[in-house]
Amino acid sequence: MTIILGVDPGSRITGYGVIQCQGRHQLYLGSGCIRTSSTELPARLKQIFDGISEIIRQYQPEQFAIEKVFMAKNADSALKLGQARGAAIVAATVAGLPVAEYSPTQIKNAVVGTGRAEKAQVQHMITHLLKLPASPQADAADALSIALCHYHTCQSLAAMGGRATRQTYGRYK
Repeated sequence: MTIILGVDPGSRITGYGVIQCQGRHQLYLGSGCIRTSSTELPARLKQIFDGISEIIRQYQPEQFAIEKVFMAKNADSALKLGQARGAAIVAATVAGLPVAEYSPTQIKNAVVGTGRAEKAQVQHMITHLLKLPASPQADAADALSIALCHYHTCQSLAAMGGRATRQTYGRYK
């Protein structure tokens, strides 16, 4: 049994999703958003760090997965996104969690079956796969999809005999 924390980083809204995996079964544990309130970037980064640290304390995950930075049209936005990712990653590493990173295309492909899926398709599949009574907010659904992508990637690599994968990402029995 493994608990995975997925994070969809953002400098204003950071989504998180926590799942528990055992064999072929994934159980929803929780999800939500860390909404930063400050206008100053350093204060927002601290709020992200503190929020992720609290989620780690609450759910005690064994794995941490986060979306990779993608190229944005606005360089300033991309830099802020990278800093938000950094705050979340530092919270995970301070807690001793291994960090896995996935591109948006990898995540959508793992959950929806196509790397060009729209947000609504991701939300629908997350609701269906985790048997949720309602669709989670978009940022929380993205974070849950990152956790599911990590689980499926580890399962696939373990099935191919990836010895290093089991050591790095834990055992999924």
